[in-house]
Amino acid sequence: MTEAQVETKQFQAETRKVLDIVINSLYTERDIFVRELVSNAADALEKFRHQSLIEKVEFDAHVPLEITIDCDDKKHILTITDTGIGMNREELETNLGTIAHSGSKHFFEQLAEAAKKDVNLIGQFGVGFYSVFMAAKSVRVQTRSWDGGDGWEWASDGGGTYTISPCPGLHRGTKIIIELKDDAQTYASKFTIERIIQQYSTFVPFPVKVEGKKVNTVQAIWSRSKSEITDEEYTEFYKFIATAVDEPMYRLHFSADAPLAINALVYVPKENFEVLGMGRMQPGVNLYCQKVLIDQHSENILPEWLRFMKGVVDSEDLPLNISRQSLQDNALVIKLRKVLTKRIIKFLGEEAGRDSAKYLEFWKTFGLFIKEGITSDFEHRAELAKLLRFESSASEPGVMISLADYVGRMREGQDKIYYINGPNRAAVEYGPYVEMFKKRGVEIFYTLEPIDDFVLNHLGEYDGKKLVSADRADLSLPETVETAAEPEVKESGEPLDVQSINALCTWMKEVLGDRIQEVKSSSRLVDSPAMIVNVDGYMTSSMERILKASGQTEAFGMGSKKDMEINGKSPLIKQLATLRESDADFARDVVEQLYDNAMIQAGLMVDPMVMVQRNYRILERAAGSGDSR
Repeated sequence: MTEAQVETKQFQAETRKVLDIVINSLYTERDIFVRELVSNAADALEKFRHQSLIEKVEFDAHVPLEITIDCDDKKHILTITDTGIGMNREELETNLGTIAHSGSKHFFEQLAEAAKKDVNLIGQFGVGFYSVFMAAKSVRVQTRSWDGGDGWEWASDGGGTYTISPCPGLHRGTKIIIELKDDAQTYASKFTIERIIQQYSTFVPFPVKVEGKKVNTVQAIWSRSKSEITDEEYTEFYKFIATAVDEPMYRLHFSADAPLAINALVYVPKENFEVLGMGRMQPGVNLYCQKVLIDQHSENILPEWLRFMKGVVDSEDLPLNISRQSLQDNALVIKLRKVLTKRIIKFLGEEAGRDSAKYLEFWKTFGLFIKEGITSDFEHRAELAKLLRFESSASEPGVMISLADYVGRMREGQDKIYYINGPNRAAVEYGPYVEMFKKRGVEIFYTLEPIDDFVLNHLGEYDGKKLVSADRADLSLPETVETAAEPEVKESGEPLDVQSINALCTWMKEVLGDRIQEVKSSSRLVDSPAMIVNVDGYMTSSMERILKASGQTEAFGMGSKKDMEINGKSPLIKQLATLRESDADFARDVVEQLYDNAMIQAGLMVDPMVMVQRNYRILERAAGSGDSR
């Protein structure tokens, strides 16, 4: 080749600025340049395949469509070759010597600012090919167009110039020969390249061969019709994408054309690894564009409460060169997130209706995530409420029902949904808060997890019915027909007269002081002598207990005052009214013990040492009384 045949040209001004930033800035994801070059090669192959459908190709028609990568770790050279559509001289100069449509001052201001912040520029600003100069000391691009014209070579060291010269003897396609920088020589290792391909380009729809070995062996089955895919293929793909050894609990495979072109294949695992003590899970769904990985373990395409899902989402509407930084603010990604979230919620609802027993398995494993969604995701709160499941007074132990089930069998005159929290079903059922519910035959949810009250408080209402905790002071149950089939609900005789019980309430308030805002006669206790109720209808005892444990009571401006209700029909309360007159000191101990017992039944803490000492005094008195008789 003579010097006359080698033409040296200046980069377009904008291209020089981009190269300067690319070469001289620091990057946390240098591997991206391999993804970009492989994506470009796949695009060239796709263009050729399309061209061959339009007209008959004569030149190199026998050459298979594939990408080959050769690694020379002795000379530190990486070579990436495709048998795609190739380029003629004009296309070579246009594609590699300029950045199309980039001549805006704002573009470079933004690019330079991003470089200062050390963010991942590649892709974000459409500089895919130029990312090669992160690792390249020099680059040669040899290419020959599909129409059989002359072959050409483009070469540059990333400085201000590049050369274009004839390159005879080429096959169809493009070969990129990269002489690596001293600190990038690991990219001449086939193990490094295989790792990058398997991470970013596993599902490229053409064979990718590294040193003659095909490394993208897993099919992108999400792009195929569901009718063509066997259960075994679905399971094997799940094991690959989720690094799992078992089968998934659920799978959802769907496609959509509007408002976005989406192919999604997501799974629900069988295990909740957060519950197993393995720490907070990272998101398990990867975002692809045209089968090329854009965002692994994406935090952008599903809300955080769906982090337990595994799988892939591929949208052709996303620009291939989008990056993680721009994903957060990209309007298409926001729209994609909404579509996916709604579809997954709908799917879970459908599965709950189709097989309630299997859905309960899901709920017991992943229900906590749905509850998290209700407390954090206002947009989807109403739909998520349909997925909630709790035990209730009308269900057998261990059987959970939905809010819709509860509403469907509400008594006439009932306009609220009631719930009460406790550590287990037995503690709730034998507690004071459900006595009147049993007597009047009003169903009540048993919320047995600490977070449940926060969830229902955030939800507020369902189907127009307000959600109300049974430990609130202003509770008013509907006047429904009392049931005669509740053997555990029994009357305790005539109550104290109004004057006596009012006097007793006033005295008990004096004994308890500031710990109680008011002591009053209860209209809803049946058997229990007393209970603690919350004056603040928005803060249940369960919520207070959690906030106290986390030291957040002051931050929430929450006081500890509550009301204490006493049962005028209770034999103990009647005896206390008499004891107050005959032995005030002992009566005070009884009041203190009543208060502590009621606090414990409310799930709130008491001073155990003080209570134990008081119990001994009461036991001594009881033992003495026994001897005297």
